[in-house]
Amino acid sequence: MARPKPFSKPSQAKTAEPSDPPGGSKPAAGLYLVATPIGNLGDITLRALDLLRTADVVACEDSRVTGALLARFGISAKLLPYHDHNAEKQRPRLLAALAQGQVVALVSDAGTPLVSDPGYKLVRDATTAGHAVTALPGASALLAALGVAGLPTDRFLFAGFLDNRSKARRADLATLAAVPATLIFYESAPRLADSLADMAAVLGDRAAAVARELTKLHEEVRRGGLAALAEHYRVAGPPKGEIVIVVGPPAPAPRASEAEIDALLGQALDRLSLHDAAVEVADVTGESRRAIYARALALERQRK
Repeated sequence: MARPKPFSKPSQAKTAEPSDPPGGSKPAAGLYLVATPIGNLGDITLRALDLLRTADVVACEDSRVTGALLARFGISAKLLPYHDHNAEKQRPRLLAALAQGQVVALVSDAGTPLVSDPGYKLVRDATTAGHAVTALPGASALLAALGVAGLPTDRFLFAGFLDNRSKARRADLATLAAVPATLIFYESAPRLADSLADMAAVLGDRAAAVARELTKLHEEVRRGGLAALAEHYRVAGPPKGEIVIVVGPPAPAPRASEAEIDALLGQALDRLSLHDAAVEVADVTGESRRAIYARALALERQRK
């Protein structure tokens, strides 16, 4: 196999550490993960613009989309398409550029790279080869939607796109039903109503929000129960724009009563040691092991 040819643009001397703002000078060689706007071009960061101006190559999902963004800010850069269909072929070229000491920027069509795109494999291989990898944070559709949904933000899980077939989608949702966190999904407009209906059926009628066209002129956030949201989009039809679904966490399980705990302990003590019975019941009820052990000890004394 022929060795991939690096890009012809010569590298320049390192003048800054990767974590330092470029400030108009050439940044250190390495891979830079550059967040781009998800809609409003005003959300591009000054640091991102500086890096894109000085990069030797910009790896992007669609050169037309990234080219339009760069043109908006008067930036001319060498673009290399890098997406699911050509990543295996293009990755060696990017790694060769890094080995030559070049500055490689990785961008997605919108938002933060590596979220629902193949970039993580490039990062994996770059770090394995000893190249510096630096994140230039910025816009993110999932975080923007989480912020405006009005649902708990202290713990969340991003699940990306669900399967487009209802049976498989419901199976995926079943694996997430017990996760004690807010769930975030990306979805396409034609599948929105069906996906929301499947979520209501599998997860229960949880509080949720559908955010679309975030940061754009027609931004909309619709909040409500999953069943009501499913019915709304079934009647109204598929909306326009990029869509994020945010689903609230499951309701906490009701605490077991003292009578229920005693009954469970009685059954466990018939077949287990006092210690093991307390551990089993504590795990089942979610109560502290110390409290359950104390109750088990009291029941054991009553039996004697």
